[in-house]
Amino acid sequence: MLDESKTRVERINRKVKKKQRMIRVALGEEKADVVLKNATYVNVFSNELCHGDIAVVGGLVVGMGEYAGETEYDVTGKIVVPGFIDAHIHLESSLVTPAEFARAVLPHGTTTVITDPHEIANVCGVKGIDYMLQATQGLPMDVHFMLPSCVPAAPVDESGAELTWRDINAYFDHPRVLGLAEMMNYPGVIAGDTSAIEKIVVSQAHHKKIDGHAPGLNGAQLNAYMSAGVYSDHECATFEDALEKLRKGQFIMIREGTAAHNLEALMPLLTQQYASRCMFSSDDKHPADLLEKGHIDYIARRAVEMGADPLLTVKVATHYAARYFLLNNKGAISPGYLADFAVLDDLRSFRVRMVFKRGALVWDGQQAQVSEPEVEEELLRQVHNTFHMPSVTPQALCADKPLPLIGMIPGQIVTRDLGHAQGIDTEKDILKMAVAERHRNTGHLGVCYVQGYGLKRGAVATSIAHDSHNLIAVGASEADMALAMNHVRSLGGGMVVVADGRITAQLPLPVAGLMSDAPLVDVNTALNEARAQAQRQGVNPGIDPFMTLSFMSLPVIPTLRLLTRGAFHVEKWQYVE
Repeated sequence: MLDESKTRVERINRKVKKKQRMIRVALGEEKADVVLKNATYVNVFSNELCHGDIAVVGGLVVGMGEYAGETEYDVTGKIVVPGFIDAHIHLESSLVTPAEFARAVLPHGTTTVITDPHEIANVCGVKGIDYMLQATQGLPMDVHFMLPSCVPAAPVDESGAELTWRDINAYFDHPRVLGLAEMMNYPGVIAGDTSAIEKIVVSQAHHKKIDGHAPGLNGAQLNAYMSAGVYSDHECATFEDALEKLRKGQFIMIREGTAAHNLEALMPLLTQQYASRCMFSSDDKHPADLLEKGHIDYIARRAVEMGADPLLTVKVATHYAARYFLLNNKGAISPGYLADFAVLDDLRSFRVRMVFKRGALVWDGQQAQVSEPEVEEELLRQVHNTFHMPSVTPQALCADKPLPLIGMIPGQIVTRDLGHAQGIDTEKDILKMAVAERHRNTGHLGVCYVQGYGLKRGAVATSIAHDSHNLIAVGASEADMALAMNHVRSLGGGMVVVADGRITAQLPLPVAGLMSDAPLVDVNTALNEARAQAQRQGVNPGIDPFMTLSFMSLPVIPTLRLLTRGAFHVEKWQYVE
């Protein structure tokens, strides 16, 4: 007890001395650790560009004015803004490890992300959350967490885990956990479903946020959803939808990612009247988008191109997200705030020249300074060993009776119920589709037909199949489908294209069947080749061969989906024979 008390006193003394030094530097009595000289910076409080040196001590801003530093950077002619914040993202969607994701987004000025490890939790349960916490510890980009609320997404699905409030309760005490992630089970909340309400109540008991996911919800049902305690929404596709939610008090995450593009529709929110209730979100970001477009800087640039005020755009990209998540020392350049900066050429191109995290230069215009966090060996083994299923035979994919026919719709992930089909017919664009349970070795294998994919020969398979991430495949022959599925299984996860009994393209994803250990550039090259090969084999040009396929097993989007036990009608909430 005495040792513990002594340690506490020593810790307090260290903090007191640090504060005293900060005060001396702020007064100009000592040199700062770091100074950004001749800065023009965005003042998010007064909505103007201000000028002066920015002094940093111990990772915190201590003043703006005239300062000298042990290390100085001349930023004459540049614009300094707070580090960008992504209010909602699934890091797994980048297809790379968190460290590699950090290497990709630091050059774009992102210093903080709020992630929902929903995808890996559906595969590995709490071990997936543990992995993501360890794999993001100590990165030069702060990764905060919202705990998955819907694992599995629906009770009819077979995921690798089922998380109750008891499973996630202890995680609320983690210093980087900010709340409960997107409550996509809004029908359950409205119906008073006990398991959904329990998670909300537990999050509130810890004084944490609850994020929403309720596309198109309005009227009394929206009232009921919000009354349960849901504070935000990132699923607004129209201004009218967003405005009703904002008027009733929700915060709106304006999403512009790889799969969903809502910025243009929600541009009317980027005004003085509404913007203080808004944040930017990417939700999902695939490798090509990160490499070719950027991250939050891309959303800001597009917003300004479409007429948004640049200073207001910076506030949405930084300050308002920090306020919503109660990150009270982020999102501004001000004494006492974290020294997280992006140095830009201007407020139109948003081209990033330097990035500072807690006052340290982590992107110098050429290389991002990122070290790989240490992850426990046993945890690494578990997330690299997530396939527990028998091999698939061509015979198991055959059928001696008509099967349900799912109709794809170009450019959308909703589907149509087209009745039944008797067999594969590439002339009519009718292909076989299969979903194999891969988590618990149940041997369950759902089979149906699909129209609209376009494949003329071979097969495509992937272990990214939202949200339970079983093994899904589509093909013009059962033999090629079995080969593709078994190859994904042998890789421990991935994306595979097959034609005429041989592998024509592949992207291994050995981390939970969702992510690669390879560099982002290599992953992007392999992904582009796999897409191109699938399209050479006939996949319709307007379809992403893997992304489109990955949504065909998600049982919360109308109309027909394929699950491990067969075709499922979402609106009727029943299997289809």
